[in-house]
Amino acid sequence: MQRTFGPIKQNTSSIDADLPAGRQGFVRQEAELAKREGILEERERQISEKQKLVDEKLEQLDKIRKDLISKLEKSSQMSTDEAKKVLLENVEKDLAAEVSRRIKEAEDEIKLQSDEKAKEILADAMIHGVTDYISEFTTSRVKLEDEEMKGRIIGKEGRNVRTFEQVTGVDVVMDDEIPDSLIISSFDPVRREIAKVALERLIEDGRIQPQRIEEIVEKTKEDIEKLMLQAGEKLCHDASVYNLPVELVALLGRFKYRYSYGQNLIQHTLEETQIGVALAKMIGADANVVRVGCLLHDIGKIVTEGDEGTHVEKGVQIAHKFNMPEKVVNCIAEHHEDKPFSSIESILVCIADSISGGRPGARHENVQDYIKRMGDLEKIATSFEGVDKAFALQAGREVRVIVVPERISDDELPKLVHDIASRISKEVVVPGAIKVTAVRETRASESTMTVPS
Repeated sequence: MQRTFGPIKQNTSSIDADLPAGRQGFVRQEAELAKREGILEERERQISEKQKLVDEKLEQLDKIRKDLISKLEKSSQMSTDEAKKVLLENVEKDLAAEVSRRIKEAEDEIKLQSDEKAKEILADAMIHGVTDYISEFTTSRVKLEDEEMKGRIIGKEGRNVRTFEQVTGVDVVMDDEIPDSLIISSFDPVRREIAKVALERLIEDGRIQPQRIEEIVEKTKEDIEKLMLQAGEKLCHDASVYNLPVELVALLGRFKYRYSYGQNLIQHTLEETQIGVALAKMIGADANVVRVGCLLHDIGKIVTEGDEGTHVEKGVQIAHKFNMPEKVVNCIAEHHEDKPFSSIESILVCIADSISGGRPGARHENVQDYIKRMGDLEKIATSFEGVDKAFALQAGREVRVIVVPERISDDELPKLVHDIASRISKEVVVPGAIKVTAVRETRASESTMTVPS
């Protein structure tokens, strides 16, 4: 390259002397460009040589690497994938203890926080459910002025009291131990309330005769129906549930005269609704579903006529009748865990019901009455032919019957269970349905013969 530049420069100098000044400048620029072009070509050649050396080195390194891998595989008798797997397994073993420790710490911390949070949620919800509540007990007893008033109520040959019992559907009990009072007995609390109010009005009116009894009872029925409708409307308003069918509101109003172990159903329903809605808002559940579910969860308890079944089953039927949303129906069906929970809203209704009904002072039953009821259930069951033993379980919600297998066959068991349940439903007053279960067990045993040694 240097040899080429020399002559070009010399020739250019000799030519420049014979050319004009402008032309000389142009020739010098061409010479300079040619010089630079030569330099670039030389650099490219050098770079190409160096790149060739680098490629050769890389090929040598790759060959060395492959040789080493091959030697390692031969010495360890493992492929590359197998070696990776072994390495990862070793790392996992080293980290397993640390990972387990951290997971355990995280679980303990979550449990601690969740327990504290749950206590806060429940405490706050119960504060929302506080109501002015006094446990009430209905005695259905009417005070009399004197013995003469009792005779007037009975009437000639008992015609007045028979008319009263016929039009009201209750039994009037006269106890010699309490001569100044009459006791009204009925399974239906609304009938009992109508009879009580009507009898008080008859005593105040003084005209006690069959025709007047019918008039007073009819007027009292209308007044009680109005009172119950107003009570239902107030309950719905207090629970912030609107636009329910009038018939359904009237059914809710019957809670005014319905008690469960001394706890009035209106107070219980309102208390439960407030607790359930507070819980739903805290955890982000559907508060409207919980609100309506709590309001209607015990609606089946006011149904005293018609098909047999628990108050849960009757409540589901009523909800379907009035086209309630499926989630609300599920809340009613699952609030005693008769069915598996289908939603978080059903769980909240169940929890709110348990808090309201299970808190201290909410419900009460006389111990003597409880013991007597348990004894009556067992006594009725054991009175049937072929029954050996009977046990009242689950606070009287189930009667377990043990039969004598030699006297009762498998085919006879269904009829025996049906007869016991029918008699209990007629003679014993209990909240909800009672399940009767009969057990027939036949055992056979035999001893082995002793072999002389």
